Amino acid sequence: MDGEGEGKKKGGKKLILFILLPLLLIGGGGAAAFLTGMIGGGGEEAAHAEGDAAGHGAAAAAGGGHGAAPAGQQARDPLTAVYYDLPEMLVNLNTGGKRVSFLKLKVSLELQKQEDTPLVEKVLPRIIDSFQVYLREMRVEDLSGSAGIYRLREELLDRVNVAARPVVVNDVLFREMLVQ
Repeated sequence: MDGEGEGKKKGGKKLILFILLPLLLIGGGGAAAFLTGMIGGGGEEAAHAEGDAAGHGAAAAAGGGHGAAPAGQQARDPLTAVYYDLPEMLVNLNTGGKRVSFLKLKVSLELQKQEDTPLVEKVLPRIIDSFQVYLREMRVEDLSGSAGIYRLREELLDRVNVAARPVVVNDVLFREMLVQ
């Protein structure tokens, strides 16, 4: 009789291990995916569906709809934008003591109006210093792929807007980027 009792105990452990544990893991993963917005949730589409049509149209008519410039900024028209070329930058990348790597970068700044050019020239040393300090801490891996380039562009845009305030720089454009 003891043999049968032991068999049932082992069977119960196997049931827990092979059936209940995977079900709990799948349920937990599904809950995590739902809460983070990866599945279900509706996100932005649900928010748009809840808004009434008159409110959405009114926002678009007032200039606040999709595709409109953020508050306080003019719409970006590439034909009327002003571009300012920064001097070429050559920096050592952070390799953690491994072989030496360099980044050669040529950047243009997209300004809102021609009158901003002298103001940018006035703070050019601050802009270059801010870029160089950031770029020297970059690793080669940080610059790989389109996501790395996008993050670099966003960080440089933030830094130039801080350094050039009150001038608003709309975009940082890469004319040349070479990692060696």
